[in-house]
Amino acid sequence: MQSAAPPPPTLAAQGDLTVNNVEVVYHDIIQVLRGVSLSVRAGRVTALLGTNGAGKTTTLRAISGLLKPENGKIREGTVSFGGRVLSALNGTDVVKAGVVQVPEGRRVFKHLNVEENLRAGAILGRGHWQSDLERIYTYFPKLRALRSRQAGYTSGGEQQMLAIGRALMAHPRVLLLDEPSLGLAPLLVAEIFENVRRINQEEGLSVLVVEQNANIALRHSDYGYVMEGGRIVMEGESAELASNPDVKEFYLGVTEHGQRKSFRDVKSYKRRKRWM
Repeated sequence: MQSAAPPPPTLAAQGDLTVNNVEVVYHDIIQVLRGVSLSVRAGRVTALLGTNGAGKTTTLRAISGLLKPENGKIREGTVSFGGRVLSALNGTDVVKAGVVQVPEGRRVFKHLNVEENLRAGAILGRGHWQSDLERIYTYFPKLRALRSRQAGYTSGGEQQMLAIGRALMAHPRVLLLDEPSLGLAPLLVAEIFENVRRINQEEGLSVLVVEQNANIALRHSDYGYVMEGGRIVMEGESAELASNPDVKEFYLGVTEHGQRKSFRDVKSYKRRKRWM
């Protein structure tokens, strides 16, 4: 009698990513985060929502060790992953710990071709890069056809797929996505989020996605946080947030009567936010 086949390998080991009461300042005087606490549960997709300037990108930088190049620092609080404190680590050591960020604006190596960009993500030497390439091409088949093309001559959507694929080559346990929908057509945004969700479900990868597009972020996540003015002002299961009247009005642009909100009313509804 043959023994049962072993389960497929996963990218993520068990462990939550926790941000505990973090305060961040830039240039020692400008406070951006004010006691931020959130948790990315292992194997789940978590969304961090908010308007421009709310502190979402700074939160990702605090997690990924990228504050110092921007003259920022964590003044209070801690970031930990699987029980290990990450707050004092630099960006390279955070990646080695299994937390990898895909920055806003994609930032691929434009002078390298697509496959060279992907191989750059395998610099830590985890796994076998040839089989990892095949895995990435399975998730993003468009990249296979473009493998020899210079990255700078690919479209914005293709560059976003490439940036995510490059991050996956490092075998992260937690993937941080900063505004993956930025500047992309709706169909491309939907395709990218569907692929991220597929990777999460098939490989158990934990994901924290920062987004202004609350509609698609809540549709493809398990849990969500709303950030305003450097603070977390609301949290809950994604389905609950998507049905919350305040979130529907302020972030999805839909009133309690199901009508679309006019941009001419922006000032009035901002004054009525119940959490401010």
